[in-house]
Amino acid sequence: MMIPRIVIAGTHSGCGKTTVASGIMAALTARGLKVQPFKVGPDFIDPSHHTKVCGRPSRNLDPFMMGDAGCSGTFLDASRGADIAVIEGVMGIFDGVDGSDLASTAHVARILNAPVLLVVDAKGMSRSIHALIQGFLAYDPTITIAGVIINRIGSPRHREMIASSLAAPALGWIPRRENVVVKSRHLGLFMAHESGDTENTGSLIEESCDLDAITAIAGRAPPLCINRETCTEIPRRARIGVALDSAFCFYYQDNLDRLTRAGAELIFFSPVEGTLPEADGIYLGGGYPELFLPQLESSSCTPALRKAAERGVPVYAECGGLMYLCREIQAEKTWRMAGVLPAAAEMTGHIQALGYVKGEIVSDRSVFSCSQVIAGHEFHYSRVIPDKDARYAYRLSRGKGIDAGQDGMISSNVLGSYTHAYFSGTFAEEFVGAASRHSRT
Repeated sequence: MMIPRIVIAGTHSGCGKTTVASGIMAALTARGLKVQPFKVGPDFIDPSHHTKVCGRPSRNLDPFMMGDAGCSGTFLDASRGADIAVIEGVMGIFDGVDGSDLASTAHVARILNAPVLLVVDAKGMSRSIHALIQGFLAYDPTITIAGVIINRIGSPRHREMIASSLAAPALGWIPRRENVVVKSRHLGLFMAHESGDTENTGSLIEESCDLDAITAIAGRAPPLCINRETCTEIPRRARIGVALDSAFCFYYQDNLDRLTRAGAELIFFSPVEGTLPEADGIYLGGGYPELFLPQLESSSCTPALRKAAERGVPVYAECGGLMYLCREIQAEKTWRMAGVLPAAAEMTGHIQALGYVKGEIVSDRSVFSCSQVIAGHEFHYSRVIPDKDARYAYRLSRGKGIDAGQDGMISSNVLGSYTHAYFSGTFAEEFVGAASRHSRT
C-alpha cells in the first residue's frame, strides 16, 4: 500500500518538534490535503492537538505497548483515505525504553520505512550545530534522515552563520516566536480544547518551511507490505458510557475502536457538567479531576456512579478515573468522590510514577480473565491510599501501580488502576461481554 509519510523527530525533548509537527499538519490541511496524524509513544496530549488540527483522530504508535505488528496495522488502518501521514516523534529520536532503541522514534521510523525530518534547536549555537547534525546523521544508518528543520533562529544573521556547510538539506528555518509555544502544566502540555487556535502555527510553518520539498520526501517513501487480518465488527450488544470532558480526557483511540468492534455502542458524557447516562458499562479515563473537585463533588454523576456500581454495572477506570472512584480526594481540603473503591486519594505536588507498565491479570474476581498480559503507561502526581482489605487484579512486573506493583483495585464489577492500558482484543471483548451480561439481567 502506498502511503506518503514523514516522521518529525527531534534531537531532544523541548526542541520544538510538537510545534513543528502540528504546524506542518495545519499547513498541509490548509492546502486541502487529508492529513492523518500519529504520535510515537504513550502520550495523550499531543494527539489531541493533532486531532484538532487535522480533523482526523490521531493515533499512538508505541512498539512497547502494541508490538511492531500492532504499530504497522494501526498505521495502515488509520491512513486509509489520507493523502499524507505525519508522525510526531517522542523525546530525542534515538531515546527508547531504559536507554535502548525499543519504542524510540527511530524504531517506529524503521517499522514504517519512513523518512525522517530532524528538528534542531539552534538557540545558543551557530557553527556547533554542524557537529550535532553530523552526529545524528551518522549514528544509525538504518534510518533515513532526509533533512533538518532549524528551530528558534534568532535573526537573519544567525541563519547566515548556520546556513553554510550543513550536512543535510535545511527544509525549514523557523524564527523564535514565543507566542506559538503551547503552554505546559504538571502532566505536560495543555490539551487542545484548552489552547488557542492553530492558525499561527500553521502560518509560521507555511512561511518558514519548504512544504513542497517535505511532501515530495514523504511521497518517496516506499510501499508498505503489511499483512492484516480482516476485522469484522459484531452487532451492537451493550451501551458503554465513556466519560469525556476537561476532567476525563485521556483515551487511546485504538481502545475506543476495539470496544466498538467488540459490539459496544459508546455514549460520551461529562461527569463535570452532565448526568450519568443509562448504560450497561462505564469507562472512566484519566485526565485532570484535581482541577474540578468542587464540580465533581456536587455533580449528580457522582452518587449516580456509586448506585450504578451497587447495581453491578461494570466500571473500568484509569488514573484520574481511579481517583474519582475513591471515597475522597485530598487537595488542600478533602473532597468527597464516588466512594466505589475502598481507598482515598491525595494530590502530592510532585511526581509519583512515570514510565511503561507491564503485568498480568492474576485475580478471577474481576470482569477480566486471568493470565492476560497488561501493557500500558503510568504518569501521575497523586497517590491512592488503599484500605487494608483492598484487592487487586493486576500484578506488575514493571511499574509501580497503586501499591508496590499491585494495580487494578477491584470491588464487585469495578476495576480501577493507575495503568493507562493499551487494550488487547481480548480485554475489550471481555469488558463489552461483562456489560452485555449485565444488560440482560
